[in-house]
Amino acid sequence: MQKKLITTDKIGDFLKDGMTIMYGGFMGCGTPSKIVNAILESGIKDITLIGNDTAFVDTGVGPLISNNQVKKVITSHIGTNRETGRKMIAGEIEVELVPQGTLAERIRCGGAGLGGVLTPTGIGTIVAEGKEILLVNGREYLLELPLRADLAIIHAHQADYNGNLVYQYAARNFNPLIATAADTVIAQVDELVEVGQIHPDAVMTPAALVDFMVSTND
Repeated sequence: MQKKLITTDKIGDFLKDGMTIMYGGFMGCGTPSKIVNAILESGIKDITLIGNDTAFVDTGVGPLISNNQVKKVITSHIGTNRETGRKMIAGEIEVELVPQGTLAERIRCGGAGLGGVLTPTGIGTIVAEGKEILLVNGREYLLELPLRADLAIIHAHQADYNGNLVYQYAARNFNPLIATAADTVIAQVDELVEVGQIHPDAVMTPAALVDFMVSTND
């Protein structure tokens, strides 16, 4: 199964203009910088990004936004990246702000093949504009639709050559979720070990969900 391990230059084979990319991470922690750099160097444009936040101008997915490669961002907040805010106000980028828990559940629905999630979060606010509202047991809920992507890029601390992944600390945030909700999953891995060296109970994303891996140290 070592065929899952690819070199960084092969990432370009999975990139195209107008694609949707999910990324793990929280303020850049858990976002695969090496894969982001490969996307940056590819020059693809009109990307739709889906992730918790847009990190900072020079970290996480921030460089993709600064380099004018992103058309739309679906995220829970943009406050740490002044360039995302500037571009949104200038009309240069579309930003769909989604409450963090709702974002996680929409991705989970996309991975599980569900039709959506009902949540009271956003009722009575601009979040509800244009969305279907359902009454369940006398309470109103928004129907939030699932999210999926062409590509998920994730950052793992450790993996075996089959592609079983272990995350470190806060990197275990959106990474396991997005690994279920994309057509292709590429993981950047800090440490590669032989099959059998990771205890099955420690695996956070199973190999069946991982298509390719690149080594951070390659």
